[in-house]
Amino acid sequence: MGAVTASVIAIAGLILGWITMEIACKPCLDKGREAIDRSLDPNYDPDDRDNSIHAPLNPNPDGQPQPEA
Repeated sequence: MGAVTASVIAIAGLILGWITMEIACKPCLDKGREAIDRSLDPNYDPDDRDNSIHAPLNPNPDGQPQPEA
């Protein structure tokens, strides 16, 4: 019976330790998990996340200079 009690206490300690690490390191773990998800996603294109590439080079299509305020 002592071995069962020791096993239950050890398993409970491991679970509490795991939960503690998840809570303490949540921001770092979330970033790592997102990076892993992106690297395993065959449809992920790193160029798609930079929206400034798709912005027009000339924001004023008329070619007229805008008056300064």
